[in-house]
Amino acid sequence: MNVAVSFSGGKDSTRTVEWCLKNHNVKCLLTFYPKNMESYMLHSVNLDVARLAAKALGLKHKRVVVSGEKEKEVEEMKEAIRRLKVDAIACGGIASNYQKERFEKIARELGIKLFAPFWGVDGEKFLRETIDLGYEVIIVSVSTLGLDKSWLGRRIDHETVDELLKLKKFGLNIVFEGGEAETLVLDGPIFKKRIEILESEIIWDDKTNSGYLNIVKAKLVGKDKTLDETIK
Repeated sequence: MNVAVSFSGGKDSTRTVEWCLKNHNVKCLLTFYPKNMESYMLHSVNLDVARLAAKALGLKHKRVVVSGEKEKEVEEMKEAIRRLKVDAIACGGIASNYQKERFEKIARELGIKLFAPFWGVDGEKFLRETIDLGYEVIIVSVSTLGLDKSWLGRRIDHETVDELLKLKKFGLNIVFEGGEAETLVLDGPIFKKRIEILESEIIWDDKTNSGYLNIVKAKLVGKDKTLDETIK
């Protein structure tokens, strides 16, 4: 099938791209840019890097700006997917009923398939498998009890997973399906080039104990260290 993948550049959507490449034809990666950073449905941090990630993967990328307003953004997403004329849409949801139900609604109304290949998988198993496959994943936003400023920019490795498991006592979903955090994939087995962060800054709000790593400048580097493209 010709598939469009909802793509933020994070761990879940990147693993979904991998699954789709093995089973279908990926027509494009579709990144939705919510004007409202409090979008219930979509990631909102460092989405410009998704363009670099698409280049690193060697796949076509489409950027679509949406309102970020609850339910209205779903209709806007549906219209963007309709224009692509694909057979299916794929998303990386693992445990978010809110997101899955709305993608199901979009697929049903457009008469296309929905693929959510990692829906319902064990969170710890998913993270450890992602690490073992060779994906380099960093945390780029946090907004929950137990995750402070020190987590921003941290690479997810097995030690990180061990610490996240200890934080489950605070109600943390270790794959961040409740919006606890957002991630960015810098490299992996399906990447033809890797992303290198050149300049970044931490944006932090002490009142809400939340913040994000703002990537100011990044570049694509070939596996042989050659420079491809830089974004600002």
